[in-house]
Amino acid sequence: MAPDRILLGVFGRPHGVRGLVRVQSFTADPAGIAAYGPVSDEAGTRTFLLRVVQRGELPVVAVEGVADRDAAAKLTGTRLYVVRNRLPAPEEDEFYHADLIGLAVEDASGRRIGTVATVNDHGAGAFLEIDTGTQPLLLPFTREAVPVVDLARRRVVIVPPAEVVVPPSADAPEGAAA
Repeated sequence: MAPDRILLGVFGRPHGVRGLVRVQSFTADPAGIAAYGPVSDEAGTRTFLLRVVQRGELPVVAVEGVADRDAAAKLTGTRLYVVRNRLPAPEEDEFYHADLIGLAVEDASGRRIGTVATVNDHGAGAFLEIDTGTQPLLLPFTREAVPVVDLARRRVVIVPPAEVVVPPSADAPEGAAA
């Protein structure tokens, strides 16, 4: 079952002296981070109402109740979440990262490799971090490397590129070839 809150972005560094903050937005349109109403921190204890004042790859936002640079600086690194039901349903072949975390990972023959631990995207494209029980496996999240995402059966099927070495699964019987 997918979590009820989805990560929308992260507060970055302050912008100017009047309490404005840059935000790394994970929405399709970076300025869309303010379109879903109040967002909350990871614990869900603090809420923030955002207003975009400068569009761009890293939008600048005004945060209700934040009026100076020092207050804005204290927000740096705060992860911003929204309740899932405020977001649109993903299109076909689109997924919220939260939907992928925890899915079983299998190779094309059906051998279990591990579990999706997280989905990362640092600008060069998304990749899956797979917990194999031994060492983590990093795999590009492309149609070639991950041809099957089956949310109903809670699994993904991977076809790693030749340069990616798949470690033996901790699930494999001892002495079995991986």
